[in-house]
Parts: sequence; C-alpha cells; structure tokens
Amino acid sequence: MSATVSTPTGIMPSSRDWEKKVDDVRPSKSDMNTIVMNYLIIGGYPSAAMKFAQEAGLQSQIDLTSIEKRNQICTSIHHGDIKTAIECINDFEPELLEMHPRLHFALLRLQLIELIRRSMADNDIEPALTFAQDYLAPRAPQYPEFLKDLEHTMALLCFPPDQLSPPLAKLLDPDMRKQVATMVNQTILESQEVFSEAKIKSLVKLRAWVEAKAAQSESDRLRSIPHMDLGLVSPKGEFPEPNK
Repeated sequence: MSATVSTPTGIMPSSRDWEKKVDDVRPSKSDMNTIVMNYLIIGGYPSAAMKFAQEAGLQSQIDLTSIEKRNQICTSIHHGDIKTAIECINDFEPELLEMHPRLHFALLRLQLIELIRRSMADNDIEPALTFAQDYLAPRAPQYPEFLKDLEHTMALLCFPPDQLSPPLAKLLDPDMRKQVATMVNQTILESQEVFSEAKIKSLVKLRAWVEAKAAQSESDRLRSIPHMDLGLVSPKGEFPEPNK
C-alpha cells in the first residue's frame, strides 16, 4: 500500500486539511483483508482465521495446526498451567526451549510463581522450594540475570501477600502470564520463519514513530502534522521504533 500526499511548498497543512488528505488515501479491500488475516494468524485465532478466510474469499493456505497449537500453549499460560504449556511446546517444537534458554527460564520462573501463589493459599511452601531447587537453581549460574530473577521471585516467600512491595506484587499480577505468553508466541513464530508481530501493529508503531520524528524536526511543516494518540508512549516518554 502506497500513496503520496503533497502540499504546496511553503504552505503548512492545517489539522483539518491533513486529516482530509489522510481520509482520501483508501487502501484496497484486498490489502485490508490481508492485514486482518495476518493479525488473526499471528495472534493465534484459528476459528476466526478460517471463518474470515471463507467470508473474504482468501485463497492462501492456513496452517490451522500451527495456529491451534500456539493458541493452546498461550491459553495454558494465561490460565497459569505452565507445566502443560511446557509439555505442549516440547511436543510441538522439541528443540525450541533448548535453543532459547532465557525463554525456558522465564517459563520455569512463571511456574515457580504459580506454585508460590498456591502456597500462599495452602500455607505449604515445600512444593515451591523443591521446584526452585530442582529446576531453577541449576540454571541460575548460566546467566547473571537468572540468579537475580530467581532471588527476586523467592522473596515472595518472605512476606505476607498483603505486605508485598510493588515490585514483588507485580510478579503475581496476571500481566506476568501475558508477557510470557507473548514471548512464547513470538519465539515459535520466529522459529517457523514467520513475522513475530502482526503487520497492523507494525503500521501503528510506524505512524507513532513518524509523528515523533516529525515533532523533533526543524521543519515547521513537519512539526505541524497533527498528533494521534495511539497509546504507544513508553514510561520514558519515547515512542518505540518500528521493526526493521
């Protein structure tokens, strides 16, 4: 998809003029269908991808098995069933975790967090201690961040749930599962030589990056480009660079 928006030299576009020019750029229906299909495949939505392909008349082959497997793995992680997720990964991509030790450690660490969460309800920390000793402690010396992350996680056992500091309480937040599930999904896609990020997300990031660069420009015409709040500003106030 490509289009050129021109403005007479020396004339700065108003916000209304700019938005009108943007509205006049209409991507083709086939381009939009491709982007939607790409999102459904990357995100791991097999039923929606198949239904959309039928309704849109797309002829491309869809690897439903791969999508369903990734969906099953990520769903297990979101539900806190990390053991099942690891077993599914080993069955689907036998060498994946061996080739990506940081991802493997992240999954084991999340499994430890789930055991600690359970220990808080059962008042029994033995399963968590045994798991940490058997599966995480031997891996910690491999990378400095492993040991730091393990120590940070084990600190959850030292305080009552209602007295955890914000950094520790964050480990028990469901968002932790989401982060690891995203890591797993992206790693599987990369191992299959598929783009790990949906094209629509890349386009949105590109728009935010262009806006940020325009705002920093010395050109009045570029700085006049209206800002669109896309919710992509990082805690440091920076826009993420688009994938190259």
